[in-house]
Amino acid sequence: MSAMRVGFIGLGTMGASMAANLACAAGVVLTVHDMRREAAAALLEGGAHWADSPAALGAACEVVFTSLPGPKEVEAVGAALIGSMAPGGVIVDLSTNAVSTVRALHAAAAERGVHVLDAPISGGPRGAASRKLAFFVGGDRSVFDRVRPLLDAMGDRAILVGGIGAGSIAKLAHNLSGYALNAIMAEVFAMGAKAGLEPLALYAAIRQGVHGRRRTYDGVTEQFLPNSYDPPAFQLRLAHKDVALACALGREVGVPMRFAALTLEEMTEALNRGWGHRDSRSAMLLELERAGVEIAVDRAKLQAVIDADGKDF
Repeated sequence: MSAMRVGFIGLGTMGASMAANLACAAGVVLTVHDMRREAAAALLEGGAHWADSPAALGAACEVVFTSLPGPKEVEAVGAALIGSMAPGGVIVDLSTNAVSTVRALHAAAAERGVHVLDAPISGGPRGAASRKLAFFVGGDRSVFDRVRPLLDAMGDRAILVGGIGAGSIAKLAHNLSGYALNAIMAEVFAMGAKAGLEPLALYAAIRQGVHGRRRTYDGVTEQFLPNSYDPPAFQLRLAHKDVALACALGREVGVPMRFAALTLEEMTEALNRGWGHRDSRSAMLLELERAGVEIAVDRAKLQAVIDADGKDF
């Protein structure tokens, strides 16, 4: 069986490590390109081939991975690849990208018989080096199955989440939630520390509470995703009291509580809807209402995803 001709464009902190792991995969002949040839030095010493341009790389490869800064770079490199790759070729964009960009790339490539997957990654530089990476993949399943061994050479979790663009939606949602949590955590720890609690003691206490003991997203599986707020696990009226007390403490010690105040406003509006005896997460329905979105996941299907624990579903 002939070796697969694979290309990799974008050899930054993440890309260089992913390309190095890909180069070690059995049956892969790797060709690389970056704006700085010196970024490829270690890969070239290890036997990888160099291409002088994205177009030259595309002409030489069956599957091409791109790991680029953003939409502008993906558009430029993608256009060059589409113009040079043979029909049946596959472009896998690993960048954190705009959904509109990857869908436009997919449409343009389809006209030339070239396939596109969006497969942004989560795991950071350490994960790229250690192969502890998750790939959120959007696109056609048959194309995903074709490149799955290559994804597995670079990471430990490759999940097909939907059609083209779905991977980018998942990655943007993932990153947004992380940074939003950072903002509220800063507020929480600032309040606790200024009120007189030693930060490590505060962390140790929170770590042993219900939210600290479970994975970040476990909470949305109980009421929010299945759209089930009755009977309540914890009543909204009681949760409102707790958040109001936290906001009051912040005011007492002079800590800005922007996110906590917004949370309290949401919960107050939910109380005014008459939801005080519903579950505390019923306040989340307000944002769904504003967005014009309904979420109600079948519990059996939800449990199957929980049981899969990161495997494709």
